[in-house]
Amino acid sequence: MPELIPRAAKGLLVEALADTRVVLLLGARQVGKSTLAAEIVAGDHPASSVNLDTQAAREAAISDPEGFIAGLSRPVLIDEVQRGGTDLLLAVKSVVDKDKTPGQFFLTGSANVLANRKALDALTGRVESVTLWPLAQSEIEGTSGNFVNALFDGAPPAVEDAPIGREALAGRLTAGGYPEARLRSERRRGRWYDSYLESTLERDLVDISDARKLREMPRLLRLLASQAANIVAPANISNDITLDRGTVEAYIGLLEAVFLVRRLPAWTPGIGSRELRHPKVYVVDTGLMLHLLGADEERLTSDVKVTGKALENFAAMEILRHAEWSEKAPKLFHYRQSRDEIDVVLEDRAGSIAAVEVKASASVTSGDWRALRRLRDARGEAFRCGILLYTGASTVPLSDRIFAVPISGLWA
Repeated sequence: MPELIPRAAKGLLVEALADTRVVLLLGARQVGKSTLAAEIVAGDHPASSVNLDTQAAREAAISDPEGFIAGLSRPVLIDEVQRGGTDLLLAVKSVVDKDKTPGQFFLTGSANVLANRKALDALTGRVESVTLWPLAQSEIEGTSGNFVNALFDGAPPAVEDAPIGREALAGRLTAGGYPEARLRSERRRGRWYDSYLESTLERDLVDISDARKLREMPRLLRLLASQAANIVAPANISNDITLDRGTVEAYIGLLEAVFLVRRLPAWTPGIGSRELRHPKVYVVDTGLMLHLLGADEERLTSDVKVTGKALENFAAMEILRHAEWSEKAPKLFHYRQSRDEIDVVLEDRAGSIAAVEVKASASVTSGDWRALRRLRDARGEAFRCGILLYTGASTVPLSDRIFAVPISGLWA
């Protein structure tokens, strides 16, 4: 049996179970949700458990949700709760409205049930959700620092003697963060991804959608992988696929709801105008993205277009994982304004920002961090730190609050 890797989200879940009636652990299949939840109910928060992937439990939950919930011994872990339908969540709401004891329901879901308006309305004010992403490199390496906290503290990782060049990162990117996929050879990993996508697209999407053209999903997902780290306009995609613009947008939302892709909205100083700009799209796991592109380690290191796309996708999704655990709880955006583009901008609740640009080169020129400097000068004290992630060896101060940091600073 492979060694169990400690998950950084565990502390968040244990804290939530101590003061919140319903705690929802969300994430894609095969990222370790059931393993983490079982670990918690076996120790930190003892509870009974039921898995709705089993036919008998699922049919009982669907046919008589109120009776099913009433018959459970609480506190209880309900695994794969999305398989019970929205009426099951309404039954949970009815119970916790009468009994406000924290930690009664610990739910896991491979699809974001809160994307359903009816479910969201039912659980608002009663639920805290935590997302478990594929393994972060810091979890794999067993390091405890939080990259996002370091950014907002203005103290980026001080890295020395990191391996130089994209070749040193190729194995990490192709291995990805799905625990089971990481155990396989590159060839065998491809078969695992094929099976994984078939199961996710044919089962989890059906659980949360009444869409009738789900057969277009694999093609749409491959198209999004080809545009990963780019701004995505549904109108442009609709020209390449047999779906209208509105359906494309809805289907991207479904792929996001099953944690295969993630959109980052555009950042602007004015909150209201953000919804008017197109988002960037990323595949949540870079190993999966490279599989969808048909790219192996050799192509990753030799094809400049693939390298740049993969490195930005990798860095943005690592930052997303750290943001989930960060005490700053920042939102992630991309930035594009006239001549300037920045890959990731983070903004916390106080309005402080940090920014990260990703480069595949091992050397740095002034033009590489020009946009970071302009954003710093425009935002003044609200700008906490700017980072240029690169494939060089050491952390280098470039200017006031702006640093070049090896990509290994994400986990070193």
